[in-house]
Amino acid sequence: MSKILAALVFCCCAIALTSAKPHIDGRIVGGVDAIDGTFPYQVSLRKSGSHTCGGSIISTRYVLSAAHCVGYSNDDDEYVIYDANLYTIRAGSTNRLSGGVVSRVAEIIVHGEYGNFLHDFSLLRLETPLIFSKNIKAITLASSEVPTGETVVISGWGRLTTYGDIPTKLQWNTVKSLSKLSCLTSIGMFSDSLLCLAHPSGNGACFGDSGGPAAYQGKLVGVASFVINGCGSSSPDAYAMVSNHLDWIRKHSDVV
Repeated sequence: MSKILAALVFCCCAIALTSAKPHIDGRIVGGVDAIDGTFPYQVSLRKSGSHTCGGSIISTRYVLSAAHCVGYSNDDDEYVIYDANLYTIRAGSTNRLSGGVVSRVAEIIVHGEYGNFLHDFSLLRLETPLIFSKNIKAITLASSEVPTGETVVISGWGRLTTYGDIPTKLQWNTVKSLSKLSCLTSIGMFSDSLLCLAHPSGNGACFGDSGGPAAYQGKLVGVASFVINGCGSSSPDAYAMVSNHLDWIRKHSDVV
């Protein structure tokens, strides 16, 4: 059984946040336009020149994104990583189509335990180091979990609704962190590697937001992984938890 099929069976209506057509994207559900420089760590991950996922700058050389953004499961249930030459990132712009700088991806590293939507991490090593500025900066990685009930900021260029519009401006919204027990009762999953983020209906992450950041007190706490029952439902969204994977991130990047 493929990793995606197993996840669908396990948690009912889980849907990865990449679009079936990577060149079609939109915005965070219920979000508002981001002001230039507010999210200097956010990047657009582009496959063959078109936006497909989000990502976060963690150093001049590395971007953190989701594993499911950069590969697929073959018939033998092996995860195949796409050629890094297909990918670039746009940094330093809230416009997914222009501005900022575009850098080629030289290497893709996927978490070795990725499967069933858990450990959904990839590291992208850039061919040329980024030059930091007011619009391009790294975000600090969180070393502890978000306390239950705290406000978390999400951002991205994902769709407005499941089949929604396609604005070009980066969007952001706020969500609330859930306890592991609440996550289990809400979506049927429990894991130390998973961060559940709650929101009212008509808000949350959507297709094209995959790999994008969830930030708490200026630190990266999560990477967008999947939604339940479609975009903007009353179900919480699932993000891969950064603090639980610090050792892996540090081992495979230049972050200390």
